[in-house]
Amino acid sequence: MPITVPEGLPAAEALKKENIFIMDHERAIHQDIRPLKILILNLMPTKADTEKQLLRLLSNSPLQLEVEFLRMASHVAKHTSLEYLLKFYKDFDEVASNRYDGMIITGSPVERMKFEQVDYWPELCRVMEWSKHNVYSTLHICWGAQAGLYYHFGVAKYELPEKLSGIFRHRILYPTHPLLRGFDDYFWAPHSRYTGVKKSDIEKVAELEVLAVSQQAGVYLVTNRSGRQVFITGHCEYDRNTLAREYLRDSKKGIETKVPQNYFRDDDPAKTVMMKWRGHAFMLFSNWLNYFVYQKTPYNLTDLREPNEQLTQWANNTKGDQNG
Repeated sequence: MPITVPEGLPAAEALKKENIFIMDHERAIHQDIRPLKILILNLMPTKADTEKQLLRLLSNSPLQLEVEFLRMASHVAKHTSLEYLLKFYKDFDEVASNRYDGMIITGSPVERMKFEQVDYWPELCRVMEWSKHNVYSTLHICWGAQAGLYYHFGVAKYELPEKLSGIFRHRILYPTHPLLRGFDDYFWAPHSRYTGVKKSDIEKVAELEVLAVSQQAGVYLVTNRSGRQVFITGHCEYDRNTLAREYLRDSKKGIETKVPQNYFRDDDPAKTVMMKWRGHAFMLFSNWLNYFVYQKTPYNLTDLREPNEQLTQWANNTKGDQNG
């Protein structure tokens, strides 16, 4: 089914060339279907690239989606023009009275700063608090996951000895969890970050469950037991060459950085990139949309209620090895 996006969005034209069904607003309003309303808070500096990556993953579903983009008004973007943002993005005050089936909070290259030092942190806290009452399920990615875990549950982030960059193997811990339906025991996913969270800290929070881990990259997938908050510490939305561009960018700047692990063939930047995370990425987004948004959200969003205090415990009879 199609995705409805703001009219004229450049990412839409790029995705149409990939044979992804993008529908304009005029056509969408003539269909007798209530599309799922998805809000994307895009904190990444290369906004157009992130738009394409996320819309591509969201498109792999039989559900019709209506996507809106949100920006932080308290932050001055350096890589995207204000004209572009005003045309395709909304400020929080413009959406504060709305309700959404799902929301995505992206990563941001600010993980080495304390959360409180980020210029838009107060505004982001306002959005995250609002999401608890106005969004059915919120998906947090990379730094967005660290920010969400910290704000909602007090889980700290820690600086790593060196940048974690590459494609890493992960093991699922809860094979019967709806987010992991269809997964193999092991899957690959990209990471690109300087900080991380500790599994032991998350396990101290009774409402949280760690669903997938990596021996090298640590915690990957976390959810609260109601399924209304999901946290992904990596970047499964990344394109084939995103890590390559980051590596070349840092190298040109003279930043000492290692070749992304398990990424280039034979770990040689002169060779091709091995794409081995796309299937996982599509399945994870599809499961989130189906089991945590479409199946759970009320048809009339005005009936959206705050999370029930009674937590949902998924069947864990086949819980896997906790060591990754």
